[in-house]
This record gives sequence, C-alpha cells and structure tokens, in this order.
Amino acid sequence: MPESALSDLTLETCTSIADIDRDDWRRLAGLSNPFLRYEFFQALETSKCTTEVTGWAPSHLVFRKAGRVVGIAPAFLKNHSMGEYVFDWAWADAYQRHGLDYYPKLLIAIPFTPSAGPRLLLEPELRQQLTPEQIHGLLHTLTEKLGAHSWHLLFPDSNDQKLLQHDHELHRLGCQFHWHNHGYQNFEDFLAALNSRKRKSIRKERRQVAEQGISFARFFGRDISDHVLSAFYVFYQATYLKCGQRPYLNKQFFERLLEQLPEHVHIVMAVREGEMIAGALFLAGEDTLYGRYWGCLDEYNHLHFETCYYQGIELAMDLGLSHIDAGAQGEHKLVRGFEPVITHSWHGIRHPGFREAIENFTHEEAEHVLGYFEDAKSVLPFRQQEQD
Repeated sequence: MPESALSDLTLETCTSIADIDRDDWRRLAGLSNPFLRYEFFQALETSKCTTEVTGWAPSHLVFRKAGRVVGIAPAFLKNHSMGEYVFDWAWADAYQRHGLDYYPKLLIAIPFTPSAGPRLLLEPELRQQLTPEQIHGLLHTLTEKLGAHSWHLLFPDSNDQKLLQHDHELHRLGCQFHWHNHGYQNFEDFLAALNSRKRKSIRKERRQVAEQGISFARFFGRDISDHVLSAFYVFYQATYLKCGQRPYLNKQFFERLLEQLPEHVHIVMAVREGEMIAGALFLAGEDTLYGRYWGCLDEYNHLHFETCYYQGIELAMDLGLSHIDAGAQGEHKLVRGFEPVITHSWHGIRHPGFREAIENFTHEEAEHVLGYFEDAKSVLPFRQQEQD
C-alpha cells in the first residue's frame, strides 16, 4: 500500500477516557477482553488510580484518518516505572547518573496488568496498510511532541507483534507461566497428564489444605456482596503492605469494576471455621481466565497454590475456558502444570547514546530469556512414556 494512502493519518492523545467516544472504543476494542473494556479504564480513572498524581496520567492514543477514528491504544504519561512488570529501573538510574531525565515516558500498556493482549486497536484496513516503519515513526514523532524521552509498548499479542517487528527497534523478551487445557474435562484429567511424582505432590498439597479445615466458596459478578468485596480488599492490601508498599488499586476501583463489568469478575474465597481467611480475584475473558489479585492475613500451608492455581484451574474448566494467564513471575507455577510462554515489549529510546547501550542490553537479555525458556520446557511435569 503506498504511503499516500496514509497521508491523512494522524496520531494524537486524549487525557481522559471520557474524551473518546464509547462507541468508537467498543467498535475497536470489542467486549471480550476485560482489560480492554472502556469501563475498565473508566473505573481506573474515576477511582483516581490512574491520574497525574499517581504517575499514571491518561494519554490514550487516537489514530484518525480524514478526521474519523480508525484506531486507539491505551496509553499513559508516566513519571515512574511502578506497576509495569517490564523493568527498566536500571535504565532510569543510568540516565540519572549522567544528569539526564528519563521521565516522563509514554507507556502503551494496561496498568498493573502483565498480561499479553491487543494494544494497537486498529481497523482491519488500517492494520493492513501500516508497516512497522510507519508505526514506529508515528510513535517516535508523538513521543517528541509530548516532551517524553521514550515510548514503551508492553505485552502485545501476536497480531501487534507482526506490526511492531522491526530490526532497528528495541525488542525485549520475558517469560511467564500459563496453564493450558489440553482436552481435560476435570481436575483429575489434568492430574492424569502429569508424571506420578508431581501428581502425588499436588494431591498431597490439596489434602493438607483440607486437613487445615479450609474450604472454598466462589462468588460471581453481581452476587459478590460488599461484605465479600471488603474482605477481599483487606487480603489484597495485605499482599502489598507485607512488602512495605501501598496497593496500586483502591476499593473504589473494585466497586466500580463490579458495577460496570460484573460479567467478568469471579472471586474465590478460602473459608475456615466460618470466616474468610484468603481470597483471589479472577477476570474471565473469551477463552482466558486471568488470575490477577490475591491476598491473605495469616500463612497456611499451600494455601496460595490452592487458592490461586488449583481453584483457578477448576474455575477455568467449569467456565469452559482453555487458558489461564496468572500474571508475571512465579517459577513455582512450572511444577504445577503451568507452561512457559515468551512475552514481548517494544521500546523507543530518543537519546542516541543510551539507545545503543540499551539495544546491546536487550540482545544479551534475550539470549538469557530464550535459554531459560528452553530449560523450563525441559522440566515440565507432564508424562512422557511413563508407566504407572
């Protein structure tokens, strides 16, 4: 497609989700992915979790062609690197040591959510017309216009990855662990696919949770009472406070999430002697269950694994979902049937000297990540030709 076909394409930003027409957003983002819903960003903004004060100033990208909205992307101007899960603290420190500003930066991402998915929400015709050179050029021009020192696009899906693939841009790799339903009808089917040692280990963990007098209750959507949500929020806060950190999300965000997107929200509560003692919140998409937030006040043997992973697997199967994305890190997921997957991010660095240094770093890092990925695959707990 000749560049003249894109001569009237513009890229601008909006400083509030309210400045983008809800119908335009829904037309481009769809309704199946909870993290792309208009209401999700609205809940973040109205609860004041994503504001200039918190360092998450909304700067959503809007592509226009002949004045019509043909693409959007969730984006924020940031003055720190918290809540991103693609860590660039060392880059910021290097800038500071040389007396340079690293922030603000333009972040194209879902706040506090290390889950891969669409980021460039484009009309099909525009996606076919755009080339990686053009999309990177647009982002570099916009970054300079905003007075930002870099742009960062985190966790794109495979469709966006094709549009971002460019040998001259900075590409980072990461590794996460996801669960996939390989035709299992129930939890026993899943266990049967594991080697005998791992199968026995998981059964022992589940038995020890039950022997502590712990049972589980599920709550969905509008059936989640304020009592349940309040208990969950206490657990969620505890996860951060144990690390000496304030939680990213306030209770108002979760209240708005339940009000506006109840069809996506599931809470699993651990109950002991009639009291809720721990909880995990999941968001359900079209084929994926996203395990996002968890917490407890007291420590119980194997409770985290049961609440977040085994209960999550059972919930996913009951909902007919084929995939669990349980977020970042967590090598312990590997021995519990979660498989390694490669994640991606792209980075546009304006400073030429630092760009070269960071490019060298990303190449070395990618080699380590790919090696780790292969090592992780080699120790998956699934049966080969084992005879029980």
